[in-house]
Amino acid sequence: MSEYAKFTDDMVKTHKILVPNMLPIHFKLIISILEASGYKMELLQNESRSVVDEGLKNVHNDACYPALLVVGQFMDALKSGKYDPNKTALIMSQTGGGCRASNYIHLIRKCMQKNYPQIPVISLNFSGLEKDSAFKVSAPMFLKMLYAVLYGDLLMICYNKCRAYELVKGSAFKLLKKWQTILGNIFRTGSNRYLNTKKMYNTILSDFDKIELSNAKKIKVGIVGEIYVKYSPLANNHLEDFLISENCEPVVPSLLEFVMYCAVGNMTDGLLYNNVTKSSVINGIGYKLIYGKQKELINVMKNYNKFDPPHDFEHLRHLADKYINQGVVMGEGWLIPAEMASLVESGVENVISAQPFGCLPNHIVAKGMARTIKTAYPNANIVAIDYDPGATRVNQENRIKLMLANAGGI
Repeated sequence: MSEYAKFTDDMVKTHKILVPNMLPIHFKLIISILEASGYKMELLQNESRSVVDEGLKNVHNDACYPALLVVGQFMDALKSGKYDPNKTALIMSQTGGGCRASNYIHLIRKCMQKNYPQIPVISLNFSGLEKDSAFKVSAPMFLKMLYAVLYGDLLMICYNKCRAYELVKGSAFKLLKKWQTILGNIFRTGSNRYLNTKKMYNTILSDFDKIELSNAKKIKVGIVGEIYVKYSPLANNHLEDFLISENCEPVVPSLLEFVMYCAVGNMTDGLLYNNVTKSSVINGIGYKLIYGKQKELINVMKNYNKFDPPHDFEHLRHLADKYINQGVVMGEGWLIPAEMASLVESGVENVISAQPFGCLPNHIVAKGMARTIKTAYPNANIVAIDYDPGATRVNQENRIKLMLANAGGI
């Protein structure tokens, strides 16, 4: 088989880069940062059954469900006729870990070699996995992406809270779009206004705080699990929307927690194996920087009673130590039980663990630790929901309704 297509310097101006839709709020902000550097980006929105069908056609049936969906979304988009294969590229993130976020970029490339050999697949990574692409992420771009994650988390928290209780339907969505546009323009134009975080956080929170909310008691439902299915509406069949339709408030842990989990994992490995490397030292420094930024956001949010701030990451680590070793870092590893415990501890006693087919680390850690968390927190109501090509939305929603019938917390 011939070598896969490379993304070259001359493609920067000619090619549109398609982005799989895992985090609709966050990714729009990150795309604006990349567009400021001259890249042409588009966040895919196609969600029909043909996405799953294309994934099944082009990915081995033992591959995990997120891999199948990403490949399927790419193929469905390319077959739509909307994009010129000679002027299109694809992008996929790689964390550098041992799971899907690092490895199935090769499944995408294999699929492209078979169907569209001229289309390059770009690796977005910060661990030096691939260095021969014309797609470059500089240190300033990386720093901006960190701020995009912070702002994205804040918008996600405010939006989910307000739309669950809003008296005027659509007011939270309207405000979300407003701030996505404002922040996107700030990143796209190269303005440094995003650095004035305290002022920006307060302005955003004040804006959402003005939305009139009902005083109705609603069941809070936390969502944990494999990162793609946890956040992607395509993968979890619009789980957050369904929960709101069932008179619940969805509580989704922040993306920054996963970012810090990846950073601290490399640092922990260095300590556990007595092999402190340049990479582990850099990750340790980066972790301290990111944690400081998280603390700043938490402190600002504490001034607004309507909104619950993200979990303090050092507290998450402390909770993890009660139940599981922090050396368990394959997939989402110790982060899942730590988020379960933190949610229940903070009053979100009903938790959905979103589990995709083929994600062994998720199934082993999430299912294996659920009973332990329930023993520690007797009021915990934890249910695992499987997401795979053969699982019907009706069955998933019926299982969630059964969980809600037994729910506490109201």
